[in-house]
Amino acid sequence: MTRTEEFEELRPLLFSIGYRILGSVSEAEDTVQEAWLRYETAPTAPRSTKAFLSAVVTRLSIDVLRSARNRREEYVGEWFPEPLLSDPYEDPARSAELADSVSMAALLLLERLSPLERAVFVLREVFGFGFPEVAAAVGRSEAACRQLAVRARRHMDAGRPRFEADRKERERLAAQFFGALSEGDIDGLRELLAADVQLVGDSGGKAPQLAKTVIGADKVARAIGAFLPRLLLIDVTLEPHEVNGQPGAIIRDRDGRVLNTMTIDILDGKIQMIRSVNNPDKLGHVGPVADAWAIKREANEARRGR
Repeated sequence: MTRTEEFEELRPLLFSIGYRILGSVSEAEDTVQEAWLRYETAPTAPRSTKAFLSAVVTRLSIDVLRSARNRREEYVGEWFPEPLLSDPYEDPARSAELADSVSMAALLLLERLSPLERAVFVLREVFGFGFPEVAAAVGRSEAACRQLAVRARRHMDAGRPRFEADRKERERLAAQFFGALSEGDIDGLRELLAADVQLVGDSGGKAPQLAKTVIGADKVARAIGAFLPRLLLIDVTLEPHEVNGQPGAIIRDRDGRVLNTMTIDILDGKIQMIRSVNNPDKLGHVGPVADAWAIKREANEARRGR
């Protein structure tokens, strides 16, 4: 097998490691590309290609995350990870860990860990790397990595998000929700929402925000129930699509450009959380991005002209 073939075989794993450490599709792709350049130009082949490339991606991701933390402190409004439409890495033996770890809720919980704790947790708990491999990847002793893993696991367990276990039930409720949303059915939406449901948006100050944090079934139903019907007047479409392993949707303008993405967390037969991402900087990997400000103006004009 050539170096190129070995690398391409490992690319899904490398991207998935980088994304979980960084919460960014674009930055994860950059670390994978840099790992390839280092692997391609290495004078001798490493003993284990997987170990070598995983370590390179991990260390690069830690460095990027440390610098990103400063930028995120100055971020306008709520910060969410870049939406991920599908995880390229599959491992039937670890499917539960992989699915849980890529959700928006889990990634936001990972944000509270130090970069080293986050990297150790991702390698050990999500991908099942042995401590010798983890230690080599992060440049710490095995003993230190075990301590980092214990701290990270304790923190993650304390706040671990819970989701509807029955996939069919989850899909049924999501279909009802997006159907009611498209129809502007406020009563129907209210029935699907938990009493303390939250609606939170991430615009980064670069697009009209769907809403600041809204809490409570009635307030959230009214906020989102008035949102999509106005956009439907100008041929905006809602495309149900799994996002970060949870039920979600992509909202597009009439030309198919991406306006925003939504994800919903479902538990005990009710929607607990709705997250919207319409910061254009976070949507480019999903597709061509719409001009959200122009869409808002057009929707307001269409509403006045009815």
